Amino acid sequence: MRGGERVLERLCAMFPGAPIHTLLWNRGTVSSRIEAHEIHTSILQRLPGVRRHYRWFLPLFPRAIRSLRVGECDVVISLSHCAAKAIRVPARAFHLSYVFTPMRYVWELEDQYFPPGRFPWPASGYVRRTCARLRTWDVATSRGPQAMVAISRHVAARIARHYGRDAQVIYPPVELRRFTADTGDRDGYLLAGGFAPYKRADLAIEACRRLGRRLTVVGTGQDEPRLRELAGSNAEFLGWVSDDRMAELYRRARALIFPGEEDFGIVPLEALASGCPVIALGRGGAVETVGRGAPAPDLSRVAEGGMAAVPGGVLFGTQSVEALCEAIRESERHCFAPETLRRLAEPFDAARFDQEFRSVLEREYAGWRAGAARAVHS
Repeated sequence: MRGGERVLERLCAMFPGAPIHTLLWNRGTVSSRIEAHEIHTSILQRLPGVRRHYRWFLPLFPRAIRSLRVGECDVVISLSHCAAKAIRVPARAFHLSYVFTPMRYVWELEDQYFPPGRFPWPASGYVRRTCARLRTWDVATSRGPQAMVAISRHVAARIARHYGRDAQVIYPPVELRRFTADTGDRDGYLLAGGFAPYKRADLAIEACRRLGRRLTVVGTGQDEPRLRELAGSNAEFLGWVSDDRMAELYRRARALIFPGEEDFGIVPLEALASGCPVIALGRGGAVETVGRGAPAPDLSRVAEGGMAAVPGGVLFGTQSVEALCEAIRESERHCFAPETLRRLAEPFDAARFDQEFRSVLEREYAGWRAGAARAVHS
């Protein structure tokens, strides 16, 4: 499962009787704990081709999310990376939105998802107008939730920039019990996750090809055909694997390569929990996880485009094949103790998420109720 689905699974355990409302549901693609809940889907569910090509239906997301009807309740929790925060809630309900990111397709990553020249005129004009319209809608609907929580300081800063709102930070859960920090032999590098353009898996594939390093690739996504064409004989593609197999791959890898700018990134923490160092782009959530505890001068050097060995591995500041090759070489000059790496991941354990989420929800809900009561009596 992807990171967002793991968050949903934790909330399903916390609120076992709560129904789920979602734009789309592909039965069998998420855990049984999630699918044990009552699930309601939007009007998109009935459209042909939407399950495979859902990104092409992005202009319909605003109407689709507003088509969902939440029954009478006291609290609504939305998990939003695109549209969920805009769901209609009952008039007397409290709405907390846990935000993975403002709609990345139309903000920072518009040119990666819809690069200039990809669409001929007049389609190109329609794409740009649609992105502008969705940005306006994204900002307008950000005012709906009474409380907003971000998955990282990086995302909280983005929320402040785009929405003009403050957001508390609760890091997503990592189930540390699934991983062990093995001190055995490690060989080859690991690349894991969905293959979206912004994740820049191509950098890892090309860097390992140039250096002659063995690379194991886990995951699927829209970029997979292109990545397979780029890969040499040193790269092995496994597709999605089971949780047990993934844990084994972490235990055996010399390092995880994480070349994209992520909002948070659960995969690096799973690697650290397995005693596997991480070679990551020094932007976004990786600075808060892989770089946790690094001296400020080292992080400043990375922010300026340089490179630094940090407690969780190596951070590189320039998103290029050359910089990644040098970061791989740098990691090979260091010895990272598996138990030390695991300790870096421990503050992100799933039990910590449960406690922090309940605490914030209860506090924000109580404050909202008190404010509503004062409004009634004034």
